[in-house]
Amino acid sequence: MSTTTVIVTTKHRGVFWGSPDGYATGDEIIHLNNARMCIYWSGRKGILGLAENGPLDADRIGATAPRIELRDITAVIGVTDKAAAAWTSA
Repeated sequence: MSTTTVIVTTKHRGVFWGSPDGYATGDEIIHLNNARMCIYWSGRKGILGLAENGPLDADRIGATAPRIELRDITAVIGVTDKAAAAWTSA
């Protein structure tokens, strides 16, 4: 598992990937560095598929932001090294 990147989901249906400054619980804030947003994924194995394999060719991944702050967190999901590489190159 990649120890440096995570997928974060929010109450507002946001799905983000990046390197956290730390972990948040409940309604706390999390900061992600080199963050990307998944705008659309093809549905193969859902969000956990994004954590296992990363985005696929049919998925839409936004540009990289140097740093973002996320609120209303619903999940912080660890990703595999394979997935981290796919997110980076998407």
